[in-house]
Amino acid sequence: MKLMKRILIMATMLFIAFTMVYAGGKQEAPVKETPGTQTEEKTLKAGFIYVGPIGDYGWSHAHDVGRQYVEDKFPWLDTIYVESVSEGDASRIIDRMVQEEKCDVVFTTSFGYMDDTLAAGEKYPDTLFMHCSGFKRTDNVGTYFGDLYQMYYLNGLMAGALTKTNKIGYVAAFPISELVRHIDAYALGIKAANPEAEVYVKWTYAWYGPDKAREAAEALIAEGCDTLAFTEDTPAVIEVGQEHTSRGDQIYTFSHYSPMQAYGEDSVVSGQLANWGVMYEKILEDMYNGTWTNEDLWWLLSEKAVELGGTFDQKINPLFVDELKAAMVDDPDFGTISVYDLVMKRYDQMAAGGPAEFDPFEGPVYDNKGTLQVPEGNRASKGDLLGIMYYVDNVVGDIPQ
Repeated sequence: MKLMKRILIMATMLFIAFTMVYAGGKQEAPVKETPGTQTEEKTLKAGFIYVGPIGDYGWSHAHDVGRQYVEDKFPWLDTIYVESVSEGDASRIIDRMVQEEKCDVVFTTSFGYMDDTLAAGEKYPDTLFMHCSGFKRTDNVGTYFGDLYQMYYLNGLMAGALTKTNKIGYVAAFPISELVRHIDAYALGIKAANPEAEVYVKWTYAWYGPDKAREAAEALIAEGCDTLAFTEDTPAVIEVGQEHTSRGDQIYTFSHYSPMQAYGEDSVVSGQLANWGVMYEKILEDMYNGTWTNEDLWWLLSEKAVELGGTFDQKINPLFVDELKAAMVDDPDFGTISVYDLVMKRYDQMAAGGPAEFDPFEGPVYDNKGTLQVPEGNRASKGDLLGIMYYVDNVVGDIPQ
């Protein structure tokens, strides 16, 4: 019996060993993935090209804040950027982003990059491109812009109410339709609050030109302007306004693109702020999900792409609230009303959006040559605004050719 038991035990052990060896030599069937599963998470790499330094605290700074916002928000997103790229050097930097950095999408963030972006779209058909502020698109090249003209109108209401000299200055970079649109919206707001005030423009021909902006601001003040707005990518104009105000000559200024009130606590009344993050969120999500199209994205206050204020926390500097509440105007919609309340009501109307709400370019709008540009009862179309190249009737001078 003991012998039989030993034989059975040995036979069992041999059987187990044989089974293990056989199983070890078999080929396992491959694991099949269910539809839609990925062995590695899908990623997207985005490159951003800036015309100025990210420390300009204006246009390029605001774009880079938006880039950081989406990079923090999306775990599948990787971003790179190149700053201070002249408009003549855009093509080389685009090539580097596609060929060396292997970007899936390239954002070109200056109007002057437009034609090079279009050429890159043809050269690299498997890469997506988004050009900021342009109007040319192809299958893989889209356009986008968060437009500030509504905020300029609101700032114009405040500028018209506050000026003591009825001479209001504007420091502008380049004479393109974007800037003309903003100057005109600002001037229309000024006219609604103060029909006697006029706007004087000085051009710097530089997006990032603090020395030129400072020189233009000083010249406007010397010519009698006590209120200044600008399109230039540094707080130089605000710093000039603060310096004069600190010496006892109140100069009112308005922030641009980024929250600049800290540079002019006694000078900055309000401003127009860009929120590129919400646009980049929409664009990159669509690209990641495969739902992107090359449609032109032109977002306003109702889409939260822009905001009113010298900071994101305050629409109007508290130093100037009482003065604006004391300034009364007769408005065709609201009757006798303070400029402060009018600003808030117009803000709410434009934030609501829709065709029935208020728009600054509602007729009649005349240019400064006396020509009716927008008839009464009409409103300028998006196409009209994107191509606008005339001064409205309270802007002095001509647009440079």
